[in-house]
Amino acid sequence: MSDVLFVEYPKCSTCKRAKAWLDAHGVAYTDRHIVEDNPTAEELAVWQERSGLPVRRFFNTSGMLYRERNIKAQLDGGMSDAEAFALLAENGMLVKRPIVVGEDFVLVGFREAEWEKALL
Repeated sequence: MSDVLFVEYPKCSTCKRAKAWLDAHGVAYTDRHIVEDNPTAEELAVWQERSGLPVRRFFNTSGMLYRERNIKAQLDGGMSDAEAFALLAENGMLVKRPIVVGEDFVLVGFREAEWEKALL
């Protein structure tokens, strides 16, 4: 398996646990800081399609910015996927993390069972 892309916010405790899991299981990855190198709308669109998840699963719903900007109401109000990707691309803190991008899969958030199935 080639390296996967590990998109993270280094201060995030879930990201730290996920990175430790990758290291412990010998999974090769390329690290990417989600704020310094925020995913583009185009990348997010590709990742969302590859993940099979609804676009709202890519939002960091527990983040302050998500609440401050009342994004749930915008999503519930019928925001298009294109508008959602553009919004996510504005600020890495809006994006759920960690994200693991492989050749034919994308994992959003850290769920150990999902990661084992995709990565081991």
